[in-house]
Amino acid sequence: MTQTLPSLLAEVRACRVCEGHLPLGPQPVLRASKTARLLIVGQAPGTKVHASGVPWDDASGDHLREWLALDHQTFYDERQVAIVPMGFCYPGTAKKGGDLPPRPECAPLWHARLRALMPSVELTLLVGQYAQAHYLGRRKKATLTETVAAYREYLPDLLPTPHPSWRSRLWMRKNPWFEAEVVPQLRERVAVLLSSTAR
Repeated sequence: MTQTLPSLLAEVRACRVCEGHLPLGPQPVLRASKTARLLIVGQAPGTKVHASGVPWDDASGDHLREWLALDHQTFYDERQVAIVPMGFCYPGTAKKGGDLPPRPECAPLWHARLRALMPSVELTLLVGQYAQAHYLGRRKKATLTETVAAYREYLPDLLPTPHPSWRSRLWMRKNPWFEAEVVPQLRERVAVLLSSTAR
């Protein structure tokens, strides 16, 4: 019997594979639909998102929505925007500060199955190094900066970006071309995609 997206999402949300490694316990956070044309692949939920169950419900999300020129209503409209991070649960805090990387079990276990049931996705935003490593493989450049600078190589279906966290502010200052060149193109592409979805 062919699996449906709702049944697969229920399976994902019941996942306990990494339970022993998660300091706050499992709380898979993702959104997906058959009609979404934009897919956002980030890293993993932070503590605020773990508590709320709402993806990008933090300052990084505010910055990402600014890049995309999307209001909350559109960003959280599952019919238009799917949000499937590399790790669905909060992974814990690193000794040097900041969050640990996404759990390595998550993406190999779920992403291909989810993508197969999201046929309308035309653009996948690869937010941060973990999403870029998984989706670009050998096509990824030596550094995140080089990968993002080579964004034209991955269009029209993939677009790499830095992570919009406060830790990236220094990166933005060193690389003003991203917000001057890439963000306007990203906004235009997203506006075209979502205007056709909304009709």
